[in-house]
Amino acid sequence: MKVAIRSLEENPELRPGVDKLRTLVYPDHPEAYDVVWHSSVWSWLEKHPLAGDMRRWVAAREDGEVVGHLAAVPQYYRINGERVVAYTPADYQALPGYGFHAFALMRRFFRYADNCVSSDQVEEAMGVETKLGAEPAGKLQYAAKVLDVSHLPRLPKAVRPALWLPSLALRAVDGVLGRAFGGDLEVQEIRTFDDSFDAFFEKISAEVPCVAEKDAAFLRWRYGPGSPQEGTTVLGVRGAEGLLGYAVLRVIQEGDNGYLLDLTTLPGRRDVARALLREIVRRFHEAGVYIIRYRFNESPTAPAASDLRRMGFFFREGRRHTLLVKFGDRSLHKTAHDTANWSYSAGDGEMTFWVR
Repeated sequence: MKVAIRSLEENPELRPGVDKLRTLVYPDHPEAYDVVWHSSVWSWLEKHPLAGDMRRWVAAREDGEVVGHLAAVPQYYRINGERVVAYTPADYQALPGYGFHAFALMRRFFRYADNCVSSDQVEEAMGVETKLGAEPAGKLQYAAKVLDVSHLPRLPKAVRPALWLPSLALRAVDGVLGRAFGGDLEVQEIRTFDDSFDAFFEKISAEVPCVAEKDAAFLRWRYGPGSPQEGTTVLGVRGAEGLLGYAVLRVIQEGDNGYLLDLTTLPGRRDVARALLREIVRRFHEAGVYIIRYRFNESPTAPAASDLRRMGFFFREGRRHTLLVKFGDRSLHKTAHDTANWSYSAGDGEMTFWVR
């Protein structure tokens, strides 16, 4: 049966087919059946300042059956001080046997998007993106920290021998480590993203060549009312010169996983990153999660890997995402095509939009 690539905006009657497609592609994932949840995510994306530039396409058979889906989600970036819009391929999925049409969906994406920034670990999807012009800039780090050893069967065998202490003892050890970690900087909970976040971002973009534009307006949209991650905890450190760094913490609905969505400091402020890490671990202990998960790019605005290890985080090579980029301007592409030029956290991209 013939299959065509169609605009979902122009054919809203196909939306139920996208909901059904998700359950067919991910039959073992309970969240795939939560239509209300996914609808809320798309409603939130449609409130982005650049939402008018967002596009969604489906691969649909003549009988109306949806067999593939892909969206182009726009976002502002600063590359070499220039403000540009780049798109992320989002919610990319297709039924088995429709690989040709999955490729056609991504081809439609790149015809629309001159600039692309994507973080992914699905080899098949990355293979299609690279065939159509995106290039790997490097890999993000994946770090995790166990807080409750009663969940050891769920952990990799390689890290089990080092985790023999009972959970209460681990918490005590973390408390001792924390007192010697981060100096006397005070970490406070932040209730609103005020103008200090604008000044903070401009200081970073003046020194870091590539960064997602995270001013106060973006952060209010990203984590404020109506966001899928509404209710996150935001921690910050302030000094005489203003905001020095902040972190965004999320506990999933089931309550057992803690996600560090963002930890950003002024360039070179390792002391601020340490102070935030100390408080992050304490907060997640209080929340009762068994593990902290953190994906980030090593940069002057992120914690040092050695400091994460000192606080009990371990790194897993197999869980790392690849940052892929494509910019129409070759000079911008050359700069973006190296993770050494990036400040990037999991919360900056599509990978965490679906964390409940």
